[in-house]
Amino acid sequence: MKALYEQRITCPHCGHHVYVSLDASEGDQDFYEDCAACCNSIHFNMHIDQSRNKLELHIDSDDEQIF
Repeated sequence: MKALYEQRITCPHCGHHVYVSLDASEGDQDFYEDCAACCNSIHFNMHIDQSRNKLELHIDSDDEQIF
């Protein structure tokens, strides 16, 4: 599995397309980055599935309520 990825995502706040760099060499990660268009925080949850050689990326606005 390669270590560096460039991924295009959609901001959950404004819908703007943003390119993010992902470093898979650090293992599973949970981090925040600000959207370049609206400056709101985007929550990233990255999981590396070693058995399937796959990187899973989940994004959300982190202000969603769970009932």
